[in-house]
Amino acid sequence: MAFTLSINGETKTADVDGDTPLLWVLRDTLGLVGAKFGCGAALCGACTVHLDGAPVRACVTPVESVGKKKVTTIEGVGKTAVGAKVQEAWKAIDVPQCGYCQAGQIMSATALLTEKPKPTDEDIDAAMSGNLCRCATYIRIKKAIKVASGQVEA
Repeated sequence: MAFTLSINGETKTADVDGDTPLLWVLRDTLGLVGAKFGCGAALCGACTVHLDGAPVRACVTPVESVGKKKVTTIEGVGKTAVGAKVQEAWKAIDVPQCGYCQAGQIMSATALLTEKPKPTDEDIDAAMSGNLCRCATYIRIKKAIKVASGQVEA
């Protein structure tokens, strides 16, 4: 079945089964490979994308459930003011080590700062708790979020 999707401000069509995970549509059908496959069970956050601004795990989101919602991926989040600030803070703090999880981390951080421009440490911990980093860059991630929010200097 053909699905028409709004992805990063562009209309894309994917001819796939309705139960195909959004992650596979993005990566395998549309060539947007920024979101990563980690666990396949929505536990690690590597596949995080936004649906109408809310972070979701693309590995367990069937494409048929997307409907008319706007999909934003790591490839498009930098076009938003908050996403651009988060990406700049990530570079300034040198957050990534291996980098595998970072697209999902950035997507979750952007959603947080869009909802709460000046988050507390508790807000950050809650919003980022579903994103795992095998390299344990959590301290740098939290600092980058604080930098992007303007609460601390880089």
